[in-house]
This record gives sequence, structure tokens and C-alpha cells, in this order.
Amino acid sequence: MSLPSIIRTISQPLLAILLSLPALAQHTAPSVPSTGFSGLDQYRASRISIYTDDFGQLACYREANASLSPPAAGESRVVFLGDSITDYWKLPDYFPGKPYINRGIDGQTTPQMLLRFRQDVIDLHPKVLVVLARTNDIAGVTGRTSNEDIEANYASMAELARAHRIRVVFASILPVHNYTHDAEESFALRPRDRILALNKWLKDYCAKNRFVFLDYFSALVDERGMLKRALADDGLHPTDAGYKIMSPLAEKAIQKALAENRAL
Repeated sequence: MSLPSIIRTISQPLLAILLSLPALAQHTAPSVPSTGFSGLDQYRASRISIYTDDFGQLACYREANASLSPPAAGESRVVFLGDSITDYWKLPDYFPGKPYINRGIDGQTTPQMLLRFRQDVIDLHPKVLVVLARTNDIAGVTGRTSNEDIEANYASMAELARAHRIRVVFASILPVHNYTHDAEESFALRPRDRILALNKWLKDYCAKNRFVFLDYFSALVDERGMLKRALADDGLHPTDAGYKIMSPLAEKAIQKALAENRAL
């Protein structure tokens, strides 16, 4: 075989491979780094389209917000912002007749909430905002996040709310437990020391900046420092019994915020 023939024999398959690389790249599914926790890895993999197409998930409540009328005269509208613990909270059942709006989204972290803060909070013109978050930040649902980054996201939300004369209620992170098999991974992802440290920071931040601190943790924790077994089957999300404890605490905090708002 002549040298030109050898070159052609080698180059043609190589050229075909090179030409196919862009197509292969387009059909390769994106992946997320492993966390070492199979449940979390599967959850994050299932949300790749969210993380790449609409990280803040502004599409979730866009239509609901557009159909929402402005607050009526004298209406004390309240927005609950948070993750799945808020998302699963059927507010009309626990606060009947109250103009309370649920803007929780399953799985969200504070950077995502900050991205949708204008659409899902400011533009709804509430008098009070109740924020319950950070448990997914600790777990690393959208990636590893330092306490300082979480604190900065809270400060940004607080400053935006204050600029628009919205009173803020910041809720503590709930305790977690590992009393059931379904709870083991959620518990391992949320070290108690981080929960306690972030709750202490938030309580101090509220005191220094005249925000209302809502302490769910103390009302839900057991003698072992974990979420009471009867209040969550999966160690994280409150049952009806849990929400029944949380609801009057939230209402008391809201009324305190409204009273402070009238005093401004």
C-alpha cells in the first residue's frame, strides 16, 4: 500500500470521529458532582433543567402573581417565602380568612429566593414578609454554601424589604431527626451545630436590626436536641401536628410585625 493510501485509510475514520464530537456533546446529559448522598444526588440530577433554565424558578408563581389583585384598602397582606416546608403548608387551613400568600417552592435555597424576591415579594405589596429557609442551604441542595453566604443572602432580603417598607419576620431553622429510616439522610445532611450557629446569628441579626425573630426551633425540639418524632415522618417536613404548633407562633410574630409597622 502506498503512503498516500495509508494516510487516507487512517485519516478518514479519524475525520469521521472528529466530525461527530459536537453531536455527541449535544446528546451527553449534563451531570452534577456527587455529594456522597445518593438521595441528594438523585434529587439534584432531577433538577438540572431548573438549575440551568430558570434557577430562581420565577416561572413557578408568575401566572399566580399576574392574576393577584392589589391589596384592598386596609388589607394586611402577608407573604410566606420559603422552601418545601412553606410550600407544603396549606395556609388557608391554618389561617382561615387571612390574606396570607404562600410563595414557598420545594427544594429552594436562599440564593434562589433572592432571585425571585422582587417578583414574589416586593411586587405583591405585602405589609409583612415571613421567611423560613436555610435548611436546604445547609444540605447543599444547590451546592456547598458557607454560613457567611447564607447570612449575606438574608441581609440582602432584609434590606430590600426595608427599602419597600415591608416588615420582616425571620424564622429559625427547624430541628431535624433521624428516628425513621426515611429521615437518616436528611438528618446527616443538616448538622445540628450549623443549625444552632445560623439560628443564633439570625436571632442576633434581628435584634440589632429591629426585625421579628420567630423561634420555631425551641417549640419543636425534643430533649435530645432533635425534632420531636411525632412532628415529622421524614425527619424534616412537619406533619399536621407540627404545623399546628407553628401556626400560632407565626400569627403572633406577624401581629408583632404589624404593630411595629403602624408605629413607624
